[in-house]
Amino acid sequence: MSKLNGRKSIFITGAASGMGLATAQLFAGKGWFVGATDVNEAGLKALESEIGADNCFISTLDVTNGDQYADVLKAFAADTDGTLDLLFNNAGIGAGGFFDEMTFDDVMAVVNVNFVGVMRGIHLAYPLLRATPNSLCFTTSSSSATFGMPGIAVYSATKHAVKGLTEALSIEFARHGVRAADVLPGLIDTPILPEGTQDNAPTEGTFRLMPASSVADSVWDAYHTPEKLHWYVPEEIGDLDKAAGNTPELVREQIKSTGPLAAVIREMEEQAAAGE
Repeated sequence: MSKLNGRKSIFITGAASGMGLATAQLFAGKGWFVGATDVNEAGLKALESEIGADNCFISTLDVTNGDQYADVLKAFAADTDGTLDLLFNNAGIGAGGFFDEMTFDDVMAVVNVNFVGVMRGIHLAYPLLRATPNSLCFTTSSSSATFGMPGIAVYSATKHAVKGLTEALSIEFARHGVRAADVLPGLIDTPILPEGTQDNAPTEGTFRLMPASSVADSVWDAYHTPEKLHWYVPEEIGDLDKAAGNTPELVREQIKSTGPLAAVIREMEEQAAAGE
């Protein structure tokens, strides 16, 4: 039996904390029916208690499990008469470190959640989006999709892939009236950040620490702004994206000299030069 009662619906992965949680709270407050999924069952239960069971569908979901994903979407669709206004592919994990020092299992874990999981979700949810006028497929990319970032190379690569996929799908899906867009957040105050990052984060500039609600606001604005493809949080990330596209060599040198890993990179270069 449908729970929509004339409302619009959003399906969110990674909804138990951070940007996904902030988005669920915002949309619930705006009167939408919220589908909230995550591997964190306790976080989902807390969200359900906050916004009310009649206003949401919650389910644990590992986006790397195709059979589970299909079953969860089927159950969600039963609550929404087979429709979906907004799919928010937000689930993601981060694994830092130099690429050559990561195990390949760690590499593939990031790829499977951040990119394969996104593709799986879009593919499975597309019939629901297609059945819903003015629907939007929205995905979390990253500021690291503007230029490949050292220390998070694999994470950065998956977010580049998400950005490219979104651009292509924004053209392909238009034939069925479905929109596609993404958000490229900078430094957002979420649990994915390494411990202590918040305490040392800048308070101004392009990579100032931003609240998770700023991304939720972008999801809301994206649904109501059909023509816009990439959403930058903060907007200055868009300047970095343009610079990286126009002068990648210059951006590379700037990252090497002033980025967060600049000191580590210089030390490695000095050791190599000394034959250590």
